[in-house]
Amino acid sequence: MVRIALLGLMLLAGAAPASAQQDPTPQELHRRAVERRAVEAVIWGMPAVNADLMLQAMLSSTKAKVNEIVYWSRPVNWKNQTLTPNPDSIYLMSFWNVKDGPVVIEIPPARGGSIAGNIVDAWQMPLEDAGPAGADHGKGGKYLILPPGYEGKTPAGYIVLHSGTYSGFALLRSNLASHANADIERSVAYGRQIRVYPLSRAADPPPTPFTDAYDILFDSTIRYDASFFGNLDHVVQTEPWLDRDRVMIDQLRTLGIEKGKPFNPDQETRNALDAGAKEARTFLAERYDQGFPVINEGIRWFPAALPEMVQAAQGGYADPNSYPVDARGVTYTLGFTGIKRLGTAQFYLMANKDKAGDAFDGGATYRLTVPAKAPVRQYWSVTVYDRQTHALVRNVDRASLASISPGTHLNGDGSVDVFFGPKAPAGQEANWVPTDPKGSFELLFRLYGPEKPLFDKSWKLPDVEKVTKD
Repeated sequence: MVRIALLGLMLLAGAAPASAQQDPTPQELHRRAVERRAVEAVIWGMPAVNADLMLQAMLSSTKAKVNEIVYWSRPVNWKNQTLTPNPDSIYLMSFWNVKDGPVVIEIPPARGGSIAGNIVDAWQMPLEDAGPAGADHGKGGKYLILPPGYEGKTPAGYIVLHSGTYSGFALLRSNLASHANADIERSVAYGRQIRVYPLSRAADPPPTPFTDAYDILFDSTIRYDASFFGNLDHVVQTEPWLDRDRVMIDQLRTLGIEKGKPFNPDQETRNALDAGAKEARTFLAERYDQGFPVINEGIRWFPAALPEMVQAAQGGYADPNSYPVDARGVTYTLGFTGIKRLGTAQFYLMANKDKAGDAFDGGATYRLTVPAKAPVRQYWSVTVYDRQTHALVRNVDRASLASISPGTHLNGDGSVDVFFGPKAPAGQEANWVPTDPKGSFELLFRLYGPEKPLFDKSWKLPDVEKVTKD
């Protein structure tokens, strides 16, 4: 009687017993599977889609082609909508492809200039660094990229790179001495000595085409919607499956991505892909908001990549007991490229909260005091990025302050006060970086040619402090 009475109360309350609940329909099961697997596909595929978005931006917005060089003839402005680019360097990029045979990237000797370069595969796994802190040690070198499974002979005199993918890119920064026009022109001229050509033409290399992308909208920000999977499908169709990723074959088939078949999801599937991509964005943003391990205890600046991802990537993901896909996913929502010798040519620190632990508000004013004797052989810089896109703030004509910036005011002890806010504090125009009062932002502090005091922690970058609200 008690059981019957309880059943009656449940029915009166509108709740059905478990035995009376209907199983999900096949359509509902499919939708759930697509959403669930889409979340994991976004996290797993982030570095490859990140790279493909840049490739597609180059192909659609410039005349450059693969195995050529697209470059920016001045330090980048906000129209370069890649992830956390450096507005205090000259950028040159070569999106290479070895499907038709090995490709050579030739770096000039570091005389009259120098390159801080990184060569990565389609998954942005570092193959080698180039320039004074790279494999050529500033002497210049011919980096020979071989296709997957290449069995031909390799000639002497090359730095040989074995790629597991047919494509990838080289990020080649031509270092600046200052922002003076003469130094910019000198840096560009030095960078244009780089050559890219097929190994089959090495005896008489053809001229390398250079395409200037400066002041062109070059947008490769991450799309957290169904279009993400179009880029992922492009990677699947053009690249071989890596053994470590074969578990994703069936996962992606659920989404309609299968090698050798067209990706053409119907509207219902696209809706589920949209939902999965948005959930992945929330997951990755939450992981970022939790913070990375800091460089100095009690100070909020943190290295701009999770340590387990860096260790795995530098080791070629060779450890059979480690594959930090989540850490890799969140890292590549923030930036691009991979560094083989992290801490030699450059080192990056990020902050997304002020000293009090609050997120940076574009409507408030903040101060960072960079201590004297910064441990760099070249320069330091600090850059403002849009917190939502991790790109330069749109329609803002100045994004950073650097030790090589013109007119920067030093304090009496050699330190530098840098101000961030919607307008410059009185008398601080030269040391001010503007923010968008309607948005939030994050900061990236670069050290080019980092030195020992950074790593032994005898020099510490302090927290950013809020000064006033606008």
